[in-house]
Amino acid sequence: MGQTLALQTVENFLTEEELTQLRKIVATGLGGWRPAFQAQVVEAPEEAQDILHSALERALPVLRRVLPSVRSAAPWGYTELGEGESVPAHIDGIVDPAARPRRSGRIGVVLDDADRGGGFYVETSSDPVLWDGRIAGPEDGFAPDTPLTRHLPAGTHGLQQHDQQPGWLQRAHRTRWMCDAGPGTVVAYGAQVLHGVTPVVDGRLRKFVTDLLDDTL
Repeated sequence: MGQTLALQTVENFLTEEELTQLRKIVATGLGGWRPAFQAQVVEAPEEAQDILHSALERALPVLRRVLPSVRSAAPWGYTELGEGESVPAHIDGIVDPAARPRRSGRIGVVLDDADRGGGFYVETSSDPVLWDGRIAGPEDGFAPDTPLTRHLPAGTHGLQQHDQQPGWLQRAHRTRWMCDAGPGTVVAYGAQVLHGVTPVVDGRLRKFVTDLLDDTL
């Protein structure tokens, strides 16, 4: 349960040299790409995958302090948010607790911040509406009687979409915690952490994201 609600940063996850390399790779491999829908994620170029996975290997000892089950990550994705775009508050959640490999959490690292806005945040809440009544247990690889939250459903594109905040979440009382990590610092958060990104006011937010897994794919 503790892992699904964990939060951890790794400063200098990416070096300045790696950030420069990744900007060149994105400019060459994804230059001119724009999301078809808000916060669409596409697979990062192969050269970027190599750099990001190497950085993850370096960071695993730190991440395992709060997410000890993490062994690897899914392929890295890339996304952008332009002016007026955001990621409304949501929970990625645990759709199927018995699925293998298990997703312990998610991780994101900013390549370039927006000039204004586009800040990552997490929210905490005591509101019972966040929990859907399901319970996971040892047969699923969890501690006995682990409660599960609601989760963001798949959209029309077959992916989790961030068009608007789920109706059930709009009614919940919440407290917001802003995260000013900056480019190169990774933010890892458990699968049941409520989170989002504030609207971009000026400029463009560019970042890489992936799932943290308890086994290799």
